[in-house]
Amino acid sequence: MVLDQIQLADGISRVEIAQQTGLTPQTVSGIVRRLLDEGIVREDGASRVASGGKPRTTLRVNADAGSAVGLAFDPVELTCAVVDLLGRPLVVQRRPTPARTDPARVVSAMAELVADVLEEAKVPREKVLGLGLATPGPIDQELGVIVTPPQLVHWTRVPLQSMLSEATGLPVTLDNDATAAAIGERWSGLGKGVANFAYLYLGTGIGGGLILNHQVYRGGSFNAGEFGHSSVLTDGPECYCGNRGCLERLVNPSAIVAEVHRRLAAGPRADSTLSQSFARDPASVDHAAIQLAAGAGDPVATEVVDEAAGHVATVAVTIANFIDVDLIILGGHGIQHVESRYLDIVASALASRPLARHIRTVEVAASPLGTDAAVVGSAALVLHATYSPQLSALLSN
Repeated sequence: MVLDQIQLADGISRVEIAQQTGLTPQTVSGIVRRLLDEGIVREDGASRVASGGKPRTTLRVNADAGSAVGLAFDPVELTCAVVDLLGRPLVVQRRPTPARTDPARVVSAMAELVADVLEEAKVPREKVLGLGLATPGPIDQELGVIVTPPQLVHWTRVPLQSMLSEATGLPVTLDNDATAAAIGERWSGLGKGVANFAYLYLGTGIGGGLILNHQVYRGGSFNAGEFGHSSVLTDGPECYCGNRGCLERLVNPSAIVAEVHRRLAAGPRADSTLSQSFARDPASVDHAAIQLAAGAGDPVATEVVDEAAGHVATVAVTIANFIDVDLIILGGHGIQHVESRYLDIVASALASRPLARHIRTVEVAASPLGTDAAVVGSAALVLHATYSPQLSALLSN
């Protein structure tokens, strides 16, 4: 609890820790002395006291005391990072996920990437706290097993946690990619110090993470936050999950590309640069091109992106009504270059549609971690598991 207060505050005194935790000053002093001896915390000058009393020594996390490795597993791309104790990336590398996505080959590629990143970062193995892995769900957390993810063929109950630990020689912490991103936001992003927030991760798929009362909420099977499978259109297209009109089915990159292609194929648009590109080579109008065009104001791209943002806004309103969070964070490569369009549309919906809007307006913001949200979050899994107070531990005390 003491270390958590120091990490969240980025500069706090022993007296303030005692006030915020309810621990006695003597207890706090003893714990801080141990953290200083272990090198995890450092003293960083003194701060003035408003009452004019004795200046108080400021405590901060010693960012160089240890490192964590994060690995984000997307069906399209593998991303690996080494971060310091504040969650700041030291090195980030990206590689395509092997085309033959059988588990053994993917794990081999993961292990090779981890080794290369550690070598580039020049971090000694003894300073590495562990490896965090963010992966598509669903996940059996107790067994460390990925259970038939819909976008990965030949992945039926794969013991990925033990396979990767054996391949890298590092202890592995496994979690859903969107939950990992939410933990990354709590550790070093916009969620730092926010008691209740929801994270909407827009990537190859659409997922979510929840922080409630400063704790990660995972649900009974540890798979809470599947916001991508909220049914937005009851008569919409069938989804692999069994529902119709799911958010993921409507706004994932493939869906956006398909909708733009459908509109461009209906006839040329003189006001659209995408229309000209599509006439020359339809394959050139991919998701990245659409995002860039929408950011530049192309009418076809903005129409489709704004419709997608409207669907996200509907789910954001549902989250606000059901869970009553303080903040909703949008992140992932799916909104790269169009963050402002999503934010404007979601903010407008949150200001006008939730039942409790006359009491307070739920805020929405784009993740400052950007396209690194999942990989920073995966490394933060290790930091969070190592250094943050867990609800079960608090209850037992």
